[in-house]
Amino acid sequence: MEETFKSFDFSKLIPLITEYGIKILTALAVLVIGLWVIKLIMKAIRKALEKGTMDVSLKGFLLSLIGWSLKALLIITALGQLGVKTTSFVAIIGAAGLAVGLALQGSLANFAGGALILLFKPFKVGDLIEAQSAIGVVKEIQIFVTKIITPENKEVIIPNGALSNGNITNFSTTGNLRVDLTVGISYNDDIEKAKSIIMETLLQDPKVLKSPSPTVAVGELADSSVNILVRPHATVDNYWDVYFNSLQNVKIALDKAGIEIPFPQQVNHVGK
Repeated sequence: MEETFKSFDFSKLIPLITEYGIKILTALAVLVIGLWVIKLIMKAIRKALEKGTMDVSLKGFLLSLIGWSLKALLIITALGQLGVKTTSFVAIIGAAGLAVGLALQGSLANFAGGALILLFKPFKVGDLIEAQSAIGVVKEIQIFVTKIITPENKEVIIPNGALSNGNITNFSTTGNLRVDLTVGISYNDDIEKAKSIIMETLLQDPKVLKSPSPTVAVGELADSSVNILVRPHATVDNYWDVYFNSLQNVKIALDKAGIEIPFPQQVNHVGK
């Protein structure tokens, strides 16, 4: 063993150490300098995005995406300095990416949906929307899902893939909402008087918008009542207050005026 060790020609290692040592040092230099350059690039991009009006969530998403992409390119470049065939390396990454993509089709669809939502902004945090059979205020827009809070204070999590491909009703776009109510009165009561009382009641509520003006009109001659459509407008924040207050205040005002709000009655005739 000792003789073998003594007979080994260490001079042959010098070219190898020199060759691979230079490659390793070059790769390390590429990594260090590359990370420094990426830091400068990301700083410049961050400043450029902060000057614009882009959504905060989208800014974070883009910065993260650009940063990881640049770092991936840097790693491939450093491996090339070590003698690794980058074409084969890229092909392996591509094949692995395809396999992962096929396995995670749903997640990728949600990722793409989140990017589209952040880019085209069909709604933003704080908007009242209806989508995927759920209605509520948008709490958070994430890359894969969007969270909304329903009027019952329940958190609903909707996948962005389905959300971006489905119908979305944004109630907050115009800044106010119309509250749709129906009040029935007896056929024996004065329609104009009832309409006047209802309108006066609505206008006394400070949360009911004066412009656009509330609408009070006969909507249907039903079997047992004349149905009056009551349409006040409210801000998004005051929607439910106006909804419930209007129902209560109109009922109290009509009762004071002696106007009857009919209810279904069943009459049984018993033969002798």
